[in-house]
Amino acid sequence: MTAQETPAGSPTKRVLAVVLFNLLVYIVIGLPNAVLTIFVHQGLGYSTTVAGITFSLQYFATFAARPSAGRLVDRIGPKPVVIGGLVTCLLSGLLIAGSGLLAATPTLSLTVLLFSRLLLGWAESWAATGVIVWNIRRAGAENTAIAISWNGICSYGGIALGAPIGAKLSMLAAPYGGLVSVGILSVALPLFGLALIGFYPGVKPIRSSSKPISFAHALRLVLPHGSALAAGSIGFGAISSFLALYYSVLHWQGAATALAVFGFTFVVIRFFFAPQIARRGGVFVAIVSLLVEAVGLAILGLFQTPSAALAGAALTGAGFSLLFPALGVLAVNSAGPENRGAALGAYSIFIDLAIAFSGLFLGQVIELAGYRTMFAATALCCLGGVMISRSLGRRTA
Repeated sequence: MTAQETPAGSPTKRVLAVVLFNLLVYIVIGLPNAVLTIFVHQGLGYSTTVAGITFSLQYFATFAARPSAGRLVDRIGPKPVVIGGLVTCLLSGLLIAGSGLLAATPTLSLTVLLFSRLLLGWAESWAATGVIVWNIRRAGAENTAIAISWNGICSYGGIALGAPIGAKLSMLAAPYGGLVSVGILSVALPLFGLALIGFYPGVKPIRSSSKPISFAHALRLVLPHGSALAAGSIGFGAISSFLALYYSVLHWQGAATALAVFGFTFVVIRFFFAPQIARRGGVFVAIVSLLVEAVGLAILGLFQTPSAALAGAALTGAGFSLLFPALGVLAVNSAGPENRGAALGAYSIFIDLAIAFSGLFLGQVIELAGYRTMFAATALCCLGGVMISRSLGRRTA
C-alpha cells in the first residue's frame, strides 16, 4: 500500500475520517422510520401490507444495487461510488418532501414516495459498500473487523439518531410538517457530505493479473454466512417496519424512543464488544447474538406492555449488533483482496433481501394473526440462524 492509502494515525482514526459519509446517509435513512408506515397507513389510507411494502422497497433497491456497487468499487475505486451514493441520497430527499406536499392526493403521493424509497436504497448500497472498502484500504486488511464494526456503529447510530429527529420534524405545523421537513433535512445532510468529500484523497483500485470473480461466484462463497445473517435480519426488519405502527395501534406514546433504544443498544454493544469477534471467533459471536435477539423478539411477542416493548427492542438491538461483522469478516476475506467489493456486495445482499421480504410478508402475518404472532415468528427465524451458524462452525473446524 502507498502512503496515500494508509494515512498516519491509529486504524480507528483512519476509519472514522471516512465513515462520516455513511453516517450522513444513515441519518437520512432513519429520519422517516418513525413516521413512514403511519403516513402511508393512516395519512394516505392504505393497508398495513402496503405500508410494509413501501418501507421495504428501499431494501429491494439496496439489493438490486449491490452487484453494481461491488463491481464499481473494485474497478474504479471506492470514493467515486460514495459520491454517487450521496447524490442519490439527495435526490431521494427531494422526493420525500414532494410526497409530503402531495398528501392530499394519496395515489400520487404514494407513487412519489415509492420512487424516493428506491433511490434511498440505491444510495445506501453505494455509500455503505464504498465506505467499507475505502476504510479497509486506509486501515489495512488486518483491520477489516474495525472497518466493518465502525461502519455499523455509524449506520445504526445514524438510524437511531434520525428516527426521533424525524418524529419531531413530522409534528411541525403545515406546510413544513409531516414528510416535508423530513425531506428538507434529507437534502441538507448529503449536500454537506458532497461539499466535504472533495477534501479527501481517494485510493486506487487493486490491480490483479487474475480475472475478477463473477457475482454469482461471490454469492456462492458467502452463502452460509449470508444465510445466518438473513435469519437475524428479519427481526431488524420487524422492528424497523412495524414497531412505530405497533405503538400507534395500541395508542402508546414513545415509538421514536423505542427505536432510539434499539439503535442505542446496537451502538453500545458494537462499540464495546466488537473485539470479541477476534478473540472468540465469528461463529461463536454470531450464535450468542442470534440467541439474544430471539429473546428480545420473544418478549415483544409475549408481553404487550410499553415497558416490555422497550426491553424487547433493547435486546433485539443488542443481539443484532455484532451479527453482521461477526460473519462478515469471514465472508469478505473469502474472495481475496482484489475482490473485496464483490464479496461484500454479495454478503450484504442477504440482509437486504431479509429486510425487504420481512416488510412484505410480516405485514400479511399482522393482518392474519396480529403483532404477537409476527414477533414470535421472527424469534423462530433467529433460532434457525443459530442452527445455520452451528453448521458453519463445524465446516470451519
